[in-house]
Amino acid sequence: MAKLLVMREGVIEQTVQLTKERMTVGRHKHNDIVLNHGAVSGEHALITTILDDSFLEDLQSTNGTFVNGHRIGKHFLQHKDVIKMAKYHLEFVSDGIRPLAAAAATIPAMPVPPSASAAAPNTQFAELPLAHIEVLNGTNAGKTLSLTKAVTSLGRPGVQVVVITRAPEGYSVAHVEGEKSPLLNGDPMPRQPHPLKAGDILDLSGILMALRAS
Repeated sequence: MAKLLVMREGVIEQTVQLTKERMTVGRHKHNDIVLNHGAVSGEHALITTILDDSFLEDLQSTNGTFVNGHRIGKHFLQHKDVIKMAKYHLEFVSDGIRPLAAAAATIPAMPVPPSASAAAPNTQFAELPLAHIEVLNGTNAGKTLSLTKAVTSLGRPGVQVVVITRAPEGYSVAHVEGEKSPLLNGDPMPRQPHPLKAGDILDLSGILMALRAS
């Protein structure tokens, strides 16, 4: 699990584990990470964590957010990046890569569509070639997840979740949770099941994944 070392004048004041999908940084007390300095905006920045990737976004702060000396709007955080907000320096520390399959297993199972629940187990898939999802970018690039279940959920509850359904007629995908729509081949993903074919690209909050034939 990644963490932030919050420092002021070279002294570590906080060590914050990035345990939530969305964590706000700012001067006001309701933020997940509170930086008590007048030059820090009330809600200064947002950190979004998906699988093992964390993204830093400036929330139109007055004095800006800087990473390694460069002012940013949105930034993919990497191990040892140093974030500067007013008098504070926050060092991003990534403590390793968790396999994608293990990460996916931590996501609660989504409700199974009637068409999938009505199907008999594995015998229904005898004619369907097995496929897998491959992560294309970020620290999990190259990791794969086999689609052996009737329904596989991907994403973060409360942020963005899609489900991939495996049925005798083939694979399909649907956006089931989250206000912002994920992308399928560059277009907003529908909330109704949409057929998937090998080579299709899913974009979940900047994490690119491709459907591959096994």
